[in-house]
Amino acid sequence: MIDTVLIRLFAVLFVAVLCAQEPTKFPLPPADAPEAPVDFVCPMDPDVRSKGPGKCPRCGMTLVAGIPDQVEYPLDLKLTPARIQPGKHVQLAFTIRDPKTGEQVKDFQIVHEKLFHMFIVSQDLKFFVHDHPIKGDDAIFRYDTVLPRPGMYRVLGDFYPAGGVPQLIVRTMIVPGGAITPGTKLQPDVSPRKTANMTVSLRTEPAKPIAGMKTLMFFHLDPSDGIEKYLGAWGHMMAASQDLVDMIHTHPFLANGGPDPQFNLIFPRPGVYRVWVQFQRHGEVNTAVFDVPVNELK
Repeated sequence: MIDTVLIRLFAVLFVAVLCAQEPTKFPLPPADAPEAPVDFVCPMDPDVRSKGPGKCPRCGMTLVAGIPDQVEYPLDLKLTPARIQPGKHVQLAFTIRDPKTGEQVKDFQIVHEKLFHMFIVSQDLKFFVHDHPIKGDDAIFRYDTVLPRPGMYRVLGDFYPAGGVPQLIVRTMIVPGGAITPGTKLQPDVSPRKTANMTVSLRTEPAKPIAGMKTLMFFHLDPSDGIEKYLGAWGHMMAASQDLVDMIHTHPFLANGGPDPQFNLIFPRPGVYRVWVQFQRHGEVNTAVFDVPVNELK
């Protein structure tokens, strides 16, 4: 045991002597060595990075220094009246709180021309709303609507707290008077859709999407003239699993105002997903609905 200690002590002294005699062979980092460069990242599309500040070429968001922590912000939803009746007016009030302090968040970044994007989907997947609650002087976002039928409704809030990262938070509303049976047995259907003033076609790669892996979704818009940005993007997509557990809001991965925008999506689980995709042409918003089958990786 004593021999081992002496050997270790001798080794330390030997290295110290070498460093003193030939310091260039054992250089120390300079005291004023520059820090590693910081990447600027798009908070909406984290794969978009730059060595300097600027705008995201994909979504137009301002790039932020460093990679922000992906922290979820609590979203409180208050309904007035508290007991919703089908076919009757109800007000939704959204309050966002800081996850660290619990204090109400009052400052938000504009994303695609709005402070708050909201989606409502009914349990039978037939009722769909994409709209934008209004921020009051009290920093609460409010939205008035009518829910047509009894059952469960899922609400997706998409917002960007100042100092945080973009949020996608889901809440649930129940309209009494009927069975709560979340999810509908969907049959795959990706045939072309005729919408307000265009026909929307879809092709996926792979042809049979696989859960957990990237699916490339190639759309074709016909006619191809008059395509315009809608809320600051060349398209908006909302995807929901048939049991309404998974809800995803995203935008084109590649688009330039032409007839062939591309979305990239990772479907989290096997099953059939209802996909709503929206494009604007000659001032009119077109909503096309597809039921996309997603297979399990084997």
